[in-house]
Amino acid sequence: MSKRWLNERRQDFYYRKAKKLNYRSRASFKLHQINERFDIFKPGMSVVDLGAAPGGWLQIAKERVGPNGKVVGVDLQHIAPLEGVSTIKGDITKQETVEELRSLLGGNADVVISDMSPNISGNYSIDHARSVDLCTHALNFARQTLRPGGSLVMKIFEGDMINAFLKDVRSSFTSVKLHSPKASRSQSSEIYIVAKGFKGGGADPASATGPEDISVD
Repeated sequence: MSKRWLNERRQDFYYRKAKKLNYRSRASFKLHQINERFDIFKPGMSVVDLGAAPGGWLQIAKERVGPNGKVVGVDLQHIAPLEGVSTIKGDITKQETVEELRSLLGGNADVVISDMSPNISGNYSIDHARSVDLCTHALNFARQTLRPGGSLVMKIFEGDMINAFLKDVRSSFTSVKLHSPKASRSQSSEIYIVAKGFKGGGADPASATGPEDISVD
């Protein structure tokens, strides 16, 4: 990490605010802002967080669902313990990890959230494709796990594959929107897909709509 990067991070508003509020990541504010806009969480809900380390999204989710809610997180990296939150170290692209998550959940999820990001190669097309691949795994997990009416929130890098992917998401949800929270850095290519109203079951290609029907918020 360069000295310049470290100095910029220390001066970042959301980084400093996260430190002040004891959040593990400035990304906590992205999920907070998404929830403020789209009303994703309710007390008592069950939530799965994919790519959860270091735990900033887990903290927000647990705050919103309260003591009667259930929050489960997974990441390739170790996640330091959080009170009231279950975590595992595993690869969401592996079926055994999916099954372990579902076992911890003990039923269907109300919400699946994913802030997963690929290792950045510096090649925009490669990074975009890898991001879409991770989102495909998140979408498939959501299709296996969400209750009807549930929600999926996931980060994706913008690029030429996004419209086809959004069409796939739209086949399983009644509402699909793109949203860029204020906490996202201005230079970032990330954007968040907010999908609500899970239809249940697998994808139905006949019900998918074209990219022109995808709302951008």
